[in-house]
Amino acid sequence: MRKVLSFLFVLLFLAGCSGMGQSESKMSESRDSAVEQAEGEMSVQDSDSSMKNEKANDEGRTSEGAGMETLAEERKVIYTAEIHLEVKDIGKAQKEFEGKASAYGGYIVESNANAHENQRSGTMTFRVPQEHFSSFISDAENAAARVANRHVSGQDVTEEYVDLEARLRSKKAVEGRLLKFMEDAEKTEDLLKISSDLSAVQEQIEQLQGRIKYLQNQTSYSTVTIFMEESPHVMAKSDLNLWQKIEKQFAVNINVLLSIMSGLIVMLIGNLPILFMLTFILALVWAALRRRRKGRNPSGAPIEQQPPN
Repeated sequence: MRKVLSFLFVLLFLAGCSGMGQSESKMSESRDSAVEQAEGEMSVQDSDSSMKNEKANDEGRTSEGAGMETLAEERKVIYTAEIHLEVKDIGKAQKEFEGKASAYGGYIVESNANAHENQRSGTMTFRVPQEHFSSFISDAENAAARVANRHVSGQDVTEEYVDLEARLRSKKAVEGRLLKFMEDAEKTEDLLKISSDLSAVQEQIEQLQGRIKYLQNQTSYSTVTIFMEESPHVMAKSDLNLWQKIEKQFAVNINVLLSIMSGLIVMLIGNLPILFMLTFILALVWAALRRRRKGRNPSGAPIEQQPPN
C-alpha cells in the first residue's frame, strides 16, 4: 500500500512540475513574441486606417466647398521662398523686414551685409507662420524698389507624417506590452531581456517623436530668404559745388591719362615679339642696301657726269 501511495505521489509531483514548465515556457514564448504580436495588430489597424484615408480622399475629390477646404488644411506642406529685391537703402530695408516678420509672429534666422565700392548688398532669412507666408512676401516686395526674381516652392510631407504617426502608435503599443511583461516577470534573465527590448523600443519612439516634431515645425513655419541689392545712386550735377566739379573733372582727366598710358604699355609689351621681328627684317634690308651701294662705288668718290656732246 505504501509503495502504491509513493508511486502516486511521484506521479502527481512530476505532473505538477510539467505543468509549471509548460506555463513558464508559454510565458517566455509570449514575451518573445510580444513585439511581433503588437506590430502585427497595429499593422492591421494601420491598413484599415489607410483604407479609410484612401476612401476619404476619394470622397474628398468628389466633394465641394467646405469639404475640400478641410482636406487642404490637413495637408502637411513645407513652403520655402527666395526673392531677389533691389532696395534704395539696405539698412532701412533690413529694419522694415525685421519689423514685418515680428508683426506676423516670425523671427530672423540669418542676416548679413556686404559692401563693394559704392554699392551694398545683403541677405536675410526669416521663419514666418505659414498662414502669413504670402502676406510677408507681398509686403517685402512692396517695400522694394524693384523685384528682380522670385522663386516659391512647396514640399508635401503628408504621407511621411501619417506614416510616422502610425509607426509611433505601434511602438507605443509594443512598449505597453513590454512594461506589462516586466511587471509579471520573476526571473532575472527575463527582466534583462525585456529591459533590453524595452530600451530599443523607447529609443525608436524618441526618434519618431523627434522627426514628427521637426515636420510640425517645418510645416507650421515657412522659410523666406531675401537677397537685397542697393540701387546705384547717381548724384545730380546741380547738387555739386565748384570744388566738387573741379575735383570730379580732375579725376576724369587722370583716369583718361591712366587709361591711355596703360593702353600704350600693354600694346608695347604685348607686341614685343612682332616689333623684334620687324626690327630684324628692317636691319637686314638696310644692311643689304648698304652693301649694294658700296659695290657700285668702291672708292666712295662721287661719280662725275659726262657733259653731253
